[in-house]
Amino acid sequence: MPANFMLNVSKTVLFCDFFTKLEDWQSNFYQQNVNRNLNSAAINLNAVNNFECIIIIVNNFKIRNMETVEGITSMPRIGDKAPEFKAITTQGNINFPEDYKGEWVILFSHPADFTPVCTSEFITFASLEDKFAKAGCKLVGLSIDGLYSHIAWLRSIKEKIEYKGMKNIEVKFPLIEDITMEVAKKYGMIQPNEASTKAVRAVFFVDPKGIIRAIIYYPLSLGRNFDELYRVVVALKTADEFGVSTPADWNPGDDVIIGTASSCGTAQDRMEGKEDMDCKEWYFCTRKLDKELLLSKVLKN
Repeated sequence: MPANFMLNVSKTVLFCDFFTKLEDWQSNFYQQNVNRNLNSAAINLNAVNNFECIIIIVNNFKIRNMETVEGITSMPRIGDKAPEFKAITTQGNINFPEDYKGEWVILFSHPADFTPVCTSEFITFASLEDKFAKAGCKLVGLSIDGLYSHIAWLRSIKEKIEYKGMKNIEVKFPLIEDITMEVAKKYGMIQPNEASTKAVRAVFFVDPKGIIRAIIYYPLSLGRNFDELYRVVVALKTADEFGVSTPADWNPGDDVIIGTASSCGTAQDRMEGKEDMDCKEWYFCTRKLDKELLLSKVLKN
């Protein structure tokens, strides 16, 4: 809600789509953050009798959508289409996710260039780029720094930094310039209670159809586990390819989960061993999935 928002209406006004009960206005966030700008509106909130509704507030401006008075937009959710954007990167201009149609891609953010945790992450990610590429997944990074800062930082990483035996690492995947925070806001990468001028460590897994399939968020102080990011890609592709789910701590070669029985007859057949699976209970069944077969389908030759 802009700070200079004013109302000049003579008709009775009913504020719609914020809260479900009018009587809650006096104690709500809305009352605290909006009413201070309504002094000249001459609105009698106790005289809303005719319910002639003039909608003057943007619909869906709701706390549950993680929107704030500063204009931070809601983050996309799993199953949503990845928000589209065009951006300048260290590898030229990109049109996301259109440029990655037909491929898996990880879009990830980091708080700032020339910072130690981010440096360790970029060295690690860059050293694993070929491994992710073999799994059919491309990488795209982002921070709310400028292009020249990105270039200088990546040059410094290659020329001066060694981490866990990794050195002379060149970052070849695109790093987005987002000094306006446009992309970061679209993806909910700005978490005001963590930092209002830096993106948190967000990771979005986007499938070949441009759909967000998984999201992982880390605070500024916590570096990411890149083995886990790779595991997520492989597990998602395995689920798509074989129509299965993956249990806790799953890795290729481990048993996979079969969907829960959808009828009493199927549940009975499973418990009687009539299906090729190992059932501990009618709702908890696993089966073997050959590692070589899996990798032949999931990884590129």
